[in-house]
Amino acid sequence: MYNMIIKPRTRGFICTTSHPAGCAAQVKKQIDYVESKPAIQGPKNVLVIGASTGYGLAARITAAFGARANTVGVYRPSSGSEKRTASAGWYNSAAFEQAAQEAGLKSFSVTGDAFAKETKEKTVGLIRKELGKVDLVVYSVASARKTDPETGEVYNSVLKPIGKPYSNKTVNFHTGEVTEITIEPATDREIQDTVAVMGGDDWQDWIETLKAAEVLTDDVTTIAFSYIGSEITQAIYREGSIGRAKDHLEATALQMNEQLKSGGGRAHVVVSKGLVTQSSSAIPVVPLYISALYKDMKEKGIHEGCIEQTYRLFKDRLYTGGAVPVDEAGRIRIDDWELREDVQAEVVKAWEQVTTDNIYDLTDLEGYRREFFQLFGFETDGVDYEADVNPDVKVPNSI
Repeated sequence: MYNMIIKPRTRGFICTTSHPAGCAAQVKKQIDYVESKPAIQGPKNVLVIGASTGYGLAARITAAFGARANTVGVYRPSSGSEKRTASAGWYNSAAFEQAAQEAGLKSFSVTGDAFAKETKEKTVGLIRKELGKVDLVVYSVASARKTDPETGEVYNSVLKPIGKPYSNKTVNFHTGEVTEITIEPATDREIQDTVAVMGGDDWQDWIETLKAAEVLTDDVTTIAFSYIGSEITQAIYREGSIGRAKDHLEATALQMNEQLKSGGGRAHVVVSKGLVTQSSSAIPVVPLYISALYKDMKEKGIHEGCIEQTYRLFKDRLYTGGAVPVDEAGRIRIDDWELREDVQAEVVKAWEQVTTDNIYDLTDLEGYRREFFQLFGFETDGVDYEADVNPDVKVPNSI
């Protein structure tokens, strides 16, 4: 066994190391939160595609520890070795599997490329053997690239405006420096590629594959995640290349909902709030917006992270015993507190005034930075970061 002291190493908006004990502590904190809340009369057998971080992980934890569901998690293989750390997602999944086993829940991990046919086939085989059928499918894949399983063509997604250059404030969340950034517009090809990677095609392919294999219940629920955000982020997000992909995702949900509802099933896109994730950290302007948002929502006592949002989604939207409340476009909205008028008014006010000199007064950038490192298992209370740990952690029940 090889042990090492693991410290955070960053490259831009990516942390290239992660801490197994810190990740395990973060997973336990999420489990403890769900177990402190009323139980959910929810799903029994759940498949989460993109299960190792963010909303996917939170959905798996909420289903397992809130509704006592059996779960299958699909995610990228990124194990560690004696000389390098695994991804945070790998450590999160190892901790989840361990906790689920101790709680007497069935849980399994399928590691592979979510876009690949082989991964879908492995997953189908596992469900058939271990669970029979699943009654909830959560699609939470955030990827920068996709290899088309039919043609082998590689698509790369971009985070760019459409039609004209976009200029606004942004922040280096490591240093607190506020600067102006200008982003050139996406080309038609870049827009098409972004839709190919982040749109609804793969979600639909998963559902069709599972349905053809007869491993979905007739009344299956399936959800995927989207974001709308405020006026501040519209040009780079919802009206940009990623927004086109989200439009496609939402159109796919409406189409699948029509196909599933004859058997009592349903498909919905869930519009969530702005949060610190590996994906959102990569989008210019967004970390500064989220820092301002966090400050106001924390002051108002309505701040939520992934686990709080997901528990509310399950308890107050998906599994109420009645019809799912949706907006005029058929979407489930859990971004309602973010978009409250009083919240947005404060965020806009801070945005107009914020500079490098006053950023720590007007925003919660320190909270943003800390939460970013917590995604990778660092800066977590109760963890001894000076202790030697083994980076080579095995995931139980993994295929």
